[in-house]
Amino acid sequence: MSDNAIDASIVDEVLQKFADPETGRNIKQMDQIHDLSIEGSCVRVALGLTTYSAPLWEETRQQLEERLQSKLGSTAKIEVKVVEHARPAPSIGTIGLTAKSVIAVGSGKGGVGKSTVAASIACGLKNAGCKVGLMDADVYGPSIPHLLGVDERPEAIDKRLQPIVADGIRVMSMGFLVPPGEAIVWRGPMLHGAITQFLRDTDWGDLDYLIIDMPPGTGDIALTLSQLLPLTGAVVVCTPQEVALLDAVKAIAMFRKVNIPLLGMVENMSYFLCPDNGKRYDIFGSGGARRAAEELEVPFLGEVPIHIAIRERGDAGNTAGNFDDQESAPYFDRICYSLAKNIASRKAADPPMPSLSVL
Repeated sequence: MSDNAIDASIVDEVLQKFADPETGRNIKQMDQIHDLSIEGSCVRVALGLTTYSAPLWEETRQQLEERLQSKLGSTAKIEVKVVEHARPAPSIGTIGLTAKSVIAVGSGKGGVGKSTVAASIACGLKNAGCKVGLMDADVYGPSIPHLLGVDERPEAIDKRLQPIVADGIRVMSMGFLVPPGEAIVWRGPMLHGAITQFLRDTDWGDLDYLIIDMPPGTGDIALTLSQLLPLTGAVVVCTPQEVALLDAVKAIAMFRKVNIPLLGMVENMSYFLCPDNGKRYDIFGSGGARRAAEELEVPFLGEVPIHIAIRERGDAGNTAGNFDDQESAPYFDRICYSLAKNIASRKAADPPMPSLSVL
């Protein structure tokens, strides 16, 4: 063996201690090393990662490369590439939904851009390579169809509603079923029934993420969801001013009361950057959501400024276009990355799961 030859046992040790961002288990235990070759001073690894963790693929690849380099020394040549690793979504709750994560996007009050953030999260995760569904649970004011530019009516096949596919996202909304301008006047039991039907009787398929756009306020739909299936958690959207933060705090308290974990806060309409002079105007105050998140021990996912083009794209049904604009894309990309990262961190912090060999 030459002086520069790689010790295979060191490589194996690194792989045994490296966690999959989806499960928190080590990648060897989960059979996620699709190929491994060691030739002289060169190590090549094909790391299998699921579409669920797609927002973290490049970061995870770099981390494994750096750990191998650190253990093997500067003379070693390390090549890590990511390949897709298939892992079907489990059936969760009592309704047969197959999804790896269900995320509620809520707010303490209306008018803070909750639906725009929910639709943008869905678009961002889809762009990263995830399989995404978007359910509009805001039955009184369903705006997701307008934001995504779809107005089709879902068809039923074998008594299963077929979601409308918009930009690769599977979407279901009361807005598809009720004529425009018609008011929905329902009591609690009817809301419960509609949400249950949307989850149970829609052919969502195999999802990585189901994003649920919640109604504003602290109504009983959160309780309905908590009873139907285990939610991964909730994202709360608010604006910086004090009156909005007071309502956001109530929304956080509501989610905690029904045992829905808080995945983070998003501050929308953070400031206005004037296109004419480049001057920043803090129309609704500054940094209120970030401070509230710190005080409430909730992760802060990011901010979105008041941007005329974001509003124009939403009105035109082109929310997906926010990711094609170099001015708006970084804000939404950060939110999606931070959300995926926070979920992965929670998995990593969970107690170790039993070995597959004993299951």
